[in-house]
Amino acid sequence: MANRANPAFVAGVVAVPLVALAYGLTAGSVQQLTYVHVMAGVLWSGIDLFMGLVLGPVVGGLAVTQRAAVFRRLTPKTTFLLPSLALVTVFGGVTLARRLGKFPHADPWIALLSTAIAVPVVLLFAAQFDALTDRRTLAVFGVVAVGHAAWLFRTLPEFAMTSHVIAAALGIVAALSVLGFGVLLPGELRMYREMTAEDPDEEVISTIGMRNAKLAGVQGVLQLAIIFVMVYVRF
Repeated sequence: MANRANPAFVAGVVAVPLVALAYGLTAGSVQQLTYVHVMAGVLWSGIDLFMGLVLGPVVGGLAVTQRAAVFRRLTPKTTFLLPSLALVTVFGGVTLARRLGKFPHADPWIALLSTAIAVPVVLLFAAQFDALTDRRTLAVFGVVAVGHAAWLFRTLPEFAMTSHVIAAALGIVAALSVLGFGVLLPGELRMYREMTAEDPDEEVISTIGMRNAKLAGVQGVLQLAIIFVMVYVRF
């Protein structure tokens, strides 16, 4: 897939955000981490809104073969770009809230957030590939479930209510992450698998691509909501 997306493009959209996040989390100041978090979030939100409000309606008016042709070119790039922006935005935002003292009782809430994301993502990912009963899926689910159960067991005794605004933000982040990593990402991988098949089904590529474009619009709306919430967190 990296070859189809252009290896230089892939290296840039993955390495630059992750290196910037690593610097912000370790040696960077609060201002620098804020910049990384905000820029990644702006790009993530802007791309999702563009796909949902502009690209989706435009591509929806094309014939199936033309839609499939668009998604053949677009999907390999978004498969690398959007997850990297999402990870940087979420990790940067949680760390920034803690540094600014806006996230009281963070540890149990982070454990709850991770559980609320990881468990549904594994199940949704497997469901899209009809692999819910596959041994490898069950092994991965077991590791995720046991690991998070241990994390919750260790942190929940310290549980206390955090800021209501932070709790709202975490809820939106969970919805965004489950939708992005549990539905959109496996959908893009399914499209790529179909693209590289001996006899690609353009109807499948077109259908999944249109679904993902519409769901990107839903993500964009959720991101507008979290921006609204973040204003209250910051000020």
